[in-house]
Amino acid sequence: MTLYCAPDNASLCVRLALLELDLPFETVLVDRAVHRQTSPAYLAVNPNGLIPTLVTQDGPIYETAAILLWLAGDDFMIGPRAQALTWMVWLSNTLHPALRMWFYPDKYIAPDGLPALQQRTQTRLAALFAHIDTHAPWLDASAPSALACYFAPMIRWAALYGPEQSWFDLSKYPRVRDFAMWAEARPSAHEASRAEGSWTNNFSHPSYPNPPEGSAL
Repeated sequence: MTLYCAPDNASLCVRLALLELDLPFETVLVDRAVHRQTSPAYLAVNPNGLIPTLVTQDGPIYETAAILLWLAGDDFMIGPRAQALTWMVWLSNTLHPALRMWFYPDKYIAPDGLPALQQRTQTRLAALFAHIDTHAPWLDASAPSALACYFAPMIRWAALYGPEQSWFDLSKYPRVRDFAMWAEARPSAHEASRAEGSWTNNFSHPSYPNPPEGSAL
């Protein structure tokens, strides 16, 4: 398989899953510094122009949740399957889009509306992290899963990116904090960190990556 990726992008979720599942793959850098995600060559693989794409024997797959679901067998979908699917779609349809709105507000509203959108999105994100801290049963599982691979990088991104970071206080979400500490201790996280230029404590106390190639932004 071939993973089209960029440092500290959604491809990190897929990289973690591939490493946890011990699946062979190669990577192709999609260098955001030169807008390679909108190049004709990449658009021929993923016409949405977004990262990641995983090229498989079934053809290219894009959308992070779709890739993780394609990779996930029953033993990588933690808990009852109905519950796992519910949370996977929640991460994909609710939390991830809210984070994208926080990171790229200008894609959603005209400049004069940015302050209001940012304030509302910040409030919404705090509520979403409180929701998952209260209601997600798989946070305590201490077992690798598609859900864990998807969520762990989102904790990192919430702490690092966006207009400002002071709103995000992991201590307010103790179960999420404990999950982050568990996730960053996994061998998969250490290997992904080496590949993407992150540092230790990737999820609980993250720092900006120093990628060996490409750009996170």
